[in-house]
Amino acid sequence: MKSFGIMVVDKPVGPTSHQIVSMVRRGTGIRKVGHAGTLDPRASGVLVLCLGAATRLSEYLSTSSKRYEAVIRFGASTETYDSEGRVTRETHTFPARKELEGVLDDFRGDIKQVPPPYSAIKIKGKKAYELARAGKEIDLEARDVTIYELEVVSYEKPDLTVSVECSAGTYIRSLAHDIGETLSTGAHLAELRRTKAGPFTIEDAEPLPKLEVGFVTDKWEKYVLPATDALPDLPEIVVEGEELSLLTNGHRIARELDWDGIAKAIGPDGDLVAILEPVEESEEWHPSKVFNR
Repeated sequence: MKSFGIMVVDKPVGPTSHQIVSMVRRGTGIRKVGHAGTLDPRASGVLVLCLGAATRLSEYLSTSSKRYEAVIRFGASTETYDSEGRVTRETHTFPARKELEGVLDDFRGDIKQVPPPYSAIKIKGKKAYELARAGKEIDLEARDVTIYELEVVSYEKPDLTVSVECSAGTYIRSLAHDIGETLSTGAHLAELRRTKAGPFTIEDAEPLPKLEVGFVTDKWEKYVLPATDALPDLPEIVVEGEELSLLTNGHRIARELDWDGIAKAIGPDGDLVAILEPVEESEEWHPSKVFNR
């Protein structure tokens, strides 16, 4: 059984990311399954799951950039910053295209962003959305995020469709709300689809019904990608024999490659063996993560 690797799901609107994880656990029989960045129930698209020892790659994937296609609806603000929440302000006004494009430039690059009050961020041990539902006043601090790309796909009032590439930790709901506030029209997020997470795109993602058939027919293994695909930009060090044995037991190996950063060790089967870190003032690699299976 292929119990080590990456499964990329095209999550539909409706289920939570945790429900998809539970479904994959049941369908594959693999106990250790984790996601590399959640999607809200109302969002669809790329959900990257790590199977078995590959869950140790989550920290690399969850901090990678993301790309979305989002529909921002002008004319009303909501308490959740999306279409599920109670309307807090209604203006029924929509910006002109020229006015809109002038404002969007303010949201490109490095910006400060306050997360939505209805979010999973913890305040003194409580999730913000729990406090918000209890009627407590929420005071979240602004965070540094980066919007690498923010482009208009279409604008048919009241809906603006944009393509957004952003750093991890960016809230598209806050982006929609803040654009509405800047334009004094009010706005909220009406639709959201993630089209890329780290190196994985929507073309890599398998629709949930297709995976469910694979679980029932026991043919799901063909949808598991090699763990090394999660780290395409790292240089590869091919190891076998004594080096392979040393790494799998957590020992260092000689370093011949002149490389200051981390690298990935690949076994003779082409799969990921370890993440390697160069040892300072030494011609050795240290295995910071070992993927014994």
